[in-house]
Amino acid sequence: MAASNLHDDSRMRRKSFGNMQCPAARSLERIGEWWSILIIRDALHGLKRFDEFQQSLDIAPNTLSRRLDALVDARILERREYSEHPPRYEYLLTDRGRDFRPVLLALLAWGNKHFTPDGESVLIADKKTGAIVDPILVDRTSGRELSERDYGFVPGPAASERTRRRLASRNRSLYRARRGNRLYH
Repeated sequence: MAASNLHDDSRMRRKSFGNMQCPAARSLERIGEWWSILIIRDALHGLKRFDEFQQSLDIAPNTLSRRLDALVDARILERREYSEHPPRYEYLLTDRGRDFRPVLLALLAWGNKHFTPDGESVLIADKKTGAIVDPILVDRTSGRELSERDYGFVPGPAASERTRRRLASRNRSLYRARRGNRLYH
C-alpha cells in the first residue's frame, strides 16, 4: 500500500483497541493517530500553546482541537489556563507524556534507517559533547540490548488465558526456561 493511502479514514472503520490485552494495542488507542505523535514530539521540544502547535504542524484548527482534547483525556497532556480574558490555554506534558520520549527516539531512529531517501534530516546528539548517538533499547538491569535473538515476549500477571496460550505457542523454549527458574506467572 502506498504511503499516501495508509491513513485514508474514508475506507476504514475505526476499531477500539482500549480493551485488548496487548499493551501496544492499548497504547495505540491513545497515541496511534499520527497527529498525536507529532503533537507530543512538539511538546517534547517545548511547544505549549495552540498557535505554536498549529504553526509547527500546519494542521487544521478543528483537527488540532480534537487531538489536543484526546491527549488531555488520555492524561498525556494537561490543559492549563494562562489567560482569562480571553480564555487561553497551554498544553503541558504529564509524566505519562514525558514517558513517551524513548518511543519517539526509537521511531526517529527507525525512520532515519528506513525512510530517508535524501539523508537524515534530524539526528540525536549528546547535549554535552555534540556527538551523534544511535539509540537502542536495553534492559534496565543488565544493560544488554534487547535483541530478538536473546529476548522474547512472555505473559504478565494480568494476561488472559488466550494471551498465555498465544505467547506459549510462539516461545516454547522461553516458557520452559521461565518454569525452571520459577519465574512463570
